[in-house]
Amino acid sequence: MSTTISAPKWDTQSIFPSLDSSEFSAAFEGLQKFLEELEQNFDAAEVHGGMTSSQAHFVLDKLLPQWNQFESDARTVRGFIYQFVSTDAKNELAQAKLSEMEPMFSKATKLESRLIAWVGAQDSAALLANSEVAKAHEFFIKRCSSLAKHQMSPAEEALAADLTRTGSTAFSRLHGDVTSQISVVVELPDGTQTVPMPVCRAMAYDPNRTVRRLAYEAELARWKEFEVPLAASMNAIKGEVGLLSSKRGWNSPLEAAVFDTNMDLATLDAMMGAARDAFPAMRKYLKAKARALSGEAGLDWYDLFAPVGEETTEWQYDQGAAFVSKQFHSYSQRMGEFADRSFRENWIDAQPAAGKRDGAFCMGIRADESRILMTWKPSFGSVSTLAHELGHGYHNLCLHGRTELQKETPMTLAETASIFCETIISNAAMANANDAEKISILEQSLQRATQTVVDISSRFLFEQAVFEKRSIRAMSPNELCDTMLWAQGQTYGDGLSEHRHPYMWAVKGHYYSGGRSYYNFPYMFGLLFSLGLYAIYKQDPEAFKSSYDDLLSSTGLADAPTLARRFNIDITTSKFWENSLAMIEADVNEFDRLVG
Repeated sequence: MSTTISAPKWDTQSIFPSLDSSEFSAAFEGLQKFLEELEQNFDAAEVHGGMTSSQAHFVLDKLLPQWNQFESDARTVRGFIYQFVSTDAKNELAQAKLSEMEPMFSKATKLESRLIAWVGAQDSAALLANSEVAKAHEFFIKRCSSLAKHQMSPAEEALAADLTRTGSTAFSRLHGDVTSQISVVVELPDGTQTVPMPVCRAMAYDPNRTVRRLAYEAELARWKEFEVPLAASMNAIKGEVGLLSSKRGWNSPLEAAVFDTNMDLATLDAMMGAARDAFPAMRKYLKAKARALSGEAGLDWYDLFAPVGEETTEWQYDQGAAFVSKQFHSYSQRMGEFADRSFRENWIDAQPAAGKRDGAFCMGIRADESRILMTWKPSFGSVSTLAHELGHGYHNLCLHGRTELQKETPMTLAETASIFCETIISNAAMANANDAEKISILEQSLQRATQTVVDISSRFLFEQAVFEKRSIRAMSPNELCDTMLWAQGQTYGDGLSEHRHPYMWAVKGHYYSGGRSYYNFPYMFGLLFSLGLYAIYKQDPEAFKSSYDDLLSSTGLADAPTLARRFNIDITTSKFWENSLAMIEADVNEFDRLVG
């Protein structure tokens, strides 16, 4: 397979000419001024936590539109800067601009805390009865009433926002900056190569098992050299999150995370329990893959992403984009035209580069526009990733026209459109494939399912254990590695050999998202919820499509159980999750049959 990658870099000049342009400077300075004016308006209206007002509906009618506009402007400025930071960690101007924004983030966080506490102190029924703006933001108003019970005093919240800049935010940036600049020396069969860490990790997909093993060994050795600062970052962030969760009256960081994702513990327990029951089926897949690759009983970690089957198509970027466009058009004209526009207007950065962040993401940047980052590999996996991230962009398109507060989508529902789009692509590829190609397509689909059901479960167990231990003291790098190996043993079980990955805690940037916790289970929710929705779509495609776009446009207007009921789904019981997992098990059985 060719090692030459031809893929686009995203167009930044359609937003501002450059980071040092007068247009960007004007937007940056205007945002600072807007925030100062917003703070003055908060002060003039006496918007402070715990204070009530008989004229609250008049204040709300003025301030909420201003807040929404600030958030919209900030999204564009921040997104423009991040286009440079995420593709070149050594871009000093971009790093400086991002640092300059941190005081704005801090001030905005304080204002948001004040707004939530103030709205939460009002008579919500009176607000909804007297204000059209409040009615349009009913879900936000009701969440404020709950969140107000989980806030510290205004002075403490303001201090926490300030300290976060030199706490979790700083350590989050440290992790990102360090990991994006790590290079790895890999002793390969055809000679020694020095490559960025993302390229080294991408060798896990190489068809040559020796290459995969050597890259895996070099990767682990290299992570060990950086384990001390990364462990310090982990301890600092988890310590801060745990302390603030307690001070805000949450029983645990998990309870706060579940609330943040607009779901409840009953839903989480039902889903995680169904996932545990599905581990034997997922291990059956791992054993079948091990049998196909080496004839061994258990899979080595460095074989988790190894290709199985035959890819007769070398998926260069242009081919992958054309395939995605065709399948999106087969679903709906709106989805297809959206994909075409994203390609035409260069919203996607897929070119491998030193200093570029690993992984993939989609960010809304202005109006109905998004920007997508990924690193293209000439395989069907990259086609699926492209479809996944475009799914996020399509979700952003459906949200267009909502205010910023109405757009606030929890991670549980944020994965709905992305995985739905992946499923469209996978099923289309399966339709005309021969047995060898079906093995390859099923393999990549089951890779995703294993990562989302099994590996996500291991990360969930790991994070639970870290929060528990961190509440007592800081954890050493060795303890973090041992905890990760334990979590992988609990979930992968005998599907894996003794070769696992003790440094997955260093790899995954989500652990280091400042102020957040338990990033993991929403991805499982997204996969299983989307599979359930896809099954409904196949039963009545036309009826589904209109309801589906409306669902995507409403993900910031209600909690997950309420939105699920639109499709007569009860996600608080295990049956729905079991049905979705049964679809994955059917793929496992077909894969097992095909590999023999």
